[in-house]
Amino acid sequence: MGRIIAVYGAIAGVVVIIGMFISITFIADHGTMGMVAGYLSMLVALLFVFIGVKRYRDVNLGGVISFWKALGVGLGIGLVASLFYVLGWELYMWQTGGTFMADYIAKSVDDMRAAGKPAAEIAAFSAEMGAMAEQYKNPLFRMALTLTEIFPVALLVSLVSAALLRRSSFMPATQPRG
Repeated sequence: MGRIIAVYGAIAGVVVIIGMFISITFIADHGTMGMVAGYLSMLVALLFVFIGVKRYRDVNLGGVISFWKALGVGLGIGLVASLFYVLGWELYMWQTGGTFMADYIAKSVDDMRAAGKPAAEIAAFSAEMGAMAEQYKNPLFRMALTLTEIFPVALLVSLVSAALLRRSSFMPATQPRG
């Protein structure tokens, strides 16, 4: 089980890091489009949760797995992928000198001005985000916040995978052709 978790978690982690860097590089909008691209890349990467649980069920357990065991394997794979994601984000922050929050706040304020928001609302937003930026300088806070981006998706994918794969009739193991 540990090998399946490590291998499929690492594959999912590499895929999510590649997705993150493609999104950062090619999508200038760090707002809605950036979030959509980011969460789509997480979902694609976390398909390896399903693949890993199915492989464990079919190869290691003879085609039968309980919901809880499937959930445990799925969460393990998701946790490894999440750790890769957090470390990938920290690498990005290190490479860019940690300018993400300042850039994000500046873009958000510009968007608010362009939308004609009142100056008081913009000032309140700037103050709130300034406090957030101060907290974001703490690597432990930043890592915890980054983990909350991907782990709920990993939890959801793990729950769905466990619910589907606990039924041995769902995508049953195929016999190798000989």
